[in-house]
Order: sequence, then C-alpha cells, then structure tokens
Amino acid sequence: MKSSQTVTVKYVIRARFEVEGVVEKPDVIGAVFGQTEGLFGPELDLRELQKSGRIGRIEIKLESKQDKTTGTITIPTSLDRVSTAIIAASIESINRVGPCEAKVTLDKMEDIRDARRRTIINRAKQVLHEWTIETMPGTDEIFREVSETLRLARVEKYGPEGLAAGPDIESAKEIIIVEGRADVINLLRTGIQNVIALEGAKIPQTIIKLCREKEATAFLDGDRGGDLILKELLQVTNVKYIARAPPGKEVEELSPKKIEKALKEKVPIEKIKAKKARRKILVPKQIVETAKELEGTLEAVLLNNKMKQIERLPVSELAEKLQGIKDVDTVIFDGVITQRLVDVAAEKNIKYLVAARVSEAIKQPLQVKLLTFTEI
Repeated sequence: MKSSQTVTVKYVIRARFEVEGVVEKPDVIGAVFGQTEGLFGPELDLRELQKSGRIGRIEIKLESKQDKTTGTITIPTSLDRVSTAIIAASIESINRVGPCEAKVTLDKMEDIRDARRRTIINRAKQVLHEWTIETMPGTDEIFREVSETLRLARVEKYGPEGLAAGPDIESAKEIIIVEGRADVINLLRTGIQNVIALEGAKIPQTIIKLCREKEATAFLDGDRGGDLILKELLQVTNVKYIARAPPGKEVEELSPKKIEKALKEKVPIEKIKAKKARRKILVPKQIVETAKELEGTLEAVLLNNKMKQIERLPVSELAEKLQGIKDVDTVIFDGVITQRLVDVAAEKNIKYLVAARVSEAIKQPLQVKLLTFTEI
C-alpha cells in the first residue's frame, strides 16, 4: 500500500521473524497489518498511519530453507518516540503468518537523526583534517615567508646626512647605533630594524638628536676603532647603553646568536664613565705622549728606566725581539697585551706594559703593570 504523502523519516523499526513453514512476502505484510489492526485505535493503526504519510513503505526480506522462513521487517516512521515504541511492541506481538506459527523479535530502534549526525560529524572531521593539511604551511614555506619578511626590510636613508638605517628607526622608542652600513644590513638579517649607522668617525648631528629623543644603545666593533668611536660618543651624545662585539670581531660578521648575546650584555653608560674615571693612573708624561703618538700605527716603542727610547718596531715583531733587547723598563704599543708578552715582560723585569687593549684571562704577575691607553 502506498501513501499519498512523502514520509520524513525520524526513526526506523527493525525486527526479525521466524515462521514454521514456507510463506511469502504478501503473507508477512498481511500479518503485520492484520494482527496489529485495532490494538490501539485509529491513531496507531498502521494502514491509517501509512495513508497519512506518518509511516513509510514497510520492507520485508525473507528466505525459506528446510520448511522454515526467516527474514526481517523494516518500518520507517515520522512518529514521536513513544508512538514508535508502541508500534514496535505491537509488531513483536505477531504470532502467526498465514497458517503458520511465527515469532517476531525486535532487533533495534534506530534514530535516523542520530545516524545522520554521526555521518555529518565523521565527514566534518574528514573535511577539517583535509582542510588543515591543505592550508597549513609546511616548514619550507614558513622559512620562505620569514626570509621574505627580512629581505623586504631594506636599508633606508635617514636624516639630512642620509645615514643607513632600518625601517623602524623613526617609530621606535629604542634605537641601536652601529658603525657602518654593513652592520645595519647584518642586524636587519637578524630581524632588528630599529638600527642606524654612524658612517664615519665624526658623530653626525642626526645621531646626537636621536640620542636626546630616544633610548639609544651603541653597538660597536670589538677593536681599536670601536674604542675611539666610544670615546667620542661619550663626549657628544646622550647614549644610554654600550654593547660590544667580542674582542677582534666586527658587528657585521657576527651570527644572530652572538648579536643577541652582545645586546643582552649591554652596559649602562654610567658604569663605563665611572670605570674610566676610576682607572686613570698617573704615569710619566713620556708614556702618555708616546701612547698618543702610537695610536693607529700598529707599532711599539721600548723605553728604558730614564724614559728614553731604546727602539721602535712593528707590533708583529714585538714578542720575538723583546727577548733579545736589554734594559727595557716600559713597552708601549698599539696592539693587545697577550699572555706571551706578559710572560716575556716578567722574565725581563719590565715595569710597564701599555697597549690599546688587554686580552681576556691574563695572569698578571705582581711586578708588571698592565695599562691601556684609556687608563693613562
């Protein structure tokens, strides 16, 4: 029997049956309608419910073997849960199909909406997984995007002097001052964009002005040139911090990790000024004058105990030749005091070693005074 209306299925009743004998589908259908008719009035009569479209087409599947017939009954409904349960229970009450004894057992009550929800949820999980895989950038793509960002941060010109600078120098509250354009490029590669270069030994007016308006850190090379620039910065700017590359290294050649370490270890300018003030040591004026004369020459001068010059020679030959020269009281040179020179000076009873810088981790003997040009 066909209904004149389309059933919007909410639930499905699934039952199994066993018949003692051979029957066909019309026999089972007849039993379903005939043995449930009138049990609960017209409101739950299967024929009436099917006419009104509240029960769909009843499906019967069966097979006969050895004088027995088994199969399934499927009834889709749009009724509420209570009415559907009553219909299911009434189907179980069928005890004959045609002339044969029968037993009907409820297999399960299926909520079509739950099944649909599970299907939708599983599909949604699959869609989300595929979407995530398709849209999530891989490691190579992430590196490319970051590299592109850094590449686009090009060196700009800033101020009347056209100083090499990063794009954030105007907007940043804190700035980093370096010596040259190559230093700016290296910091940009590291992702630091609030950087500007001095581009010369003389401090530009733009730098002086920026140091008054912003918190400035000078990031200088770890060589003699860095020492000289630091000295001038201290005289003409309000720079707040000083960071240095490792001894003998330039900012432009540092790796990102070493740049980060150097900036993390920056020193407040007050400490540097106080340190310099404490370290001024009185020495004979001939030593001071000779030191000024040697700055930038990479040469050494040897003095006797009367402050008279014994010899002048390249710094590269100092350690070797010093061992063969007698009556040396003071060695002044434009270079770095190393442990080897300290050991030679101790053997020769030399009183002063005066140089541009002192190497780290020096074991200083009591009889030799180690001084730098900035301390005298």
